[in-house]
Amino acid sequence: MKPLRLLLSDSYDPWFNLAVEDCIFREMTTQRVLFLWRNAETVVIGQAQNPWKECNTRRMEEDGIRLARRSSGGGAVFHDLGNTCFTFMAGKPEYDKSVSTGIILNALKSLGIDASASGRNDLVVQTAEGERKISGSAYRETADRGFHHGTLLLNADLSRLANYLNPDIKKLQAKGITSVRSRVANLNEFVPDINHEQICQAVTTAFFDWYGAGVEPEIISPDVFPDIPGFPERFAKQSSWEWNFGKAPAFSHLLNERFVWGGVDIHFDVEKGSISRAQIFTDSLNPAPLLALADALVGTRYHAQDVTLTCQKITARYPAMQAELDELQSWLVRSIS
Repeated sequence: MKPLRLLLSDSYDPWFNLAVEDCIFREMTTQRVLFLWRNAETVVIGQAQNPWKECNTRRMEEDGIRLARRSSGGGAVFHDLGNTCFTFMAGKPEYDKSVSTGIILNALKSLGIDASASGRNDLVVQTAEGERKISGSAYRETADRGFHHGTLLLNADLSRLANYLNPDIKKLQAKGITSVRSRVANLNEFVPDINHEQICQAVTTAFFDWYGAGVEPEIISPDVFPDIPGFPERFAKQSSWEWNFGKAPAFSHLLNERFVWGGVDIHFDVEKGSISRAQIFTDSLNPAPLLALADALVGTRYHAQDVTLTCQKITARYPAMQAELDELQSWLVRSIS
């Protein structure tokens, strides 16, 4: 009998939890692993997604909402403490995502919720208004192992989901995966008092029942770094701007605006989260500072703070144009946020 492993996280930090998940996955051998966790307010995007295309990054920054890029595919989701996250891991050839899906469905059934699998990624409940999504999943496989992870909506703030997953309209010619939105429902619509502890207990019981064995849980705490090989390095990477934003697929951004002093067209190419090419076209009577700005922006991170600093350096070189350049800076920063 291959050993089971049950991990429960006390941390609400998405970067911490995703780093734990990644490290456990890398070091596991023949175990069957269940990891249960949840995140404070976070937008989690798939490994191949562009955060500027998927998310309202400006509103996220204003509201202190974190961005976390996971190592699996799939679309963007909003997490808060009304979500329970699950991860199942197993070695090959045993790894089978239909097994973990079955365990989740059995757990829900034990709580009086009749759900079913829909398509490749979702769990749904049939209602009088039609099919409602209560869980989304993503997967990752290597040559010798695989994992299936996802979320269950318990009592998530669905209005905030709309706030952060509806990006500002930007003229981005973006590569990568675009999310498809679905009609969603919280499980508390079906079981009014449902909570994280109940779901964790139900999923754990269904996991043990499936394999006919049990094991004591390992508590993963934010107070002490887990004693997992490579964890400090993975946590540093998971929490870095370079991973969460800089891993975005290459894209282009076209901007145009007309000011009192002239029209401006800007074309950015962005690679690894930084501006790799910038062209500015203008009918301004004094184009020199704008052309200098285009040169200076190359190599700048595609981030409001970094672009602001670059604009300020150009303004210092052309003080006579400060009013115009301040206006341009304000528009530019607002457009890329």
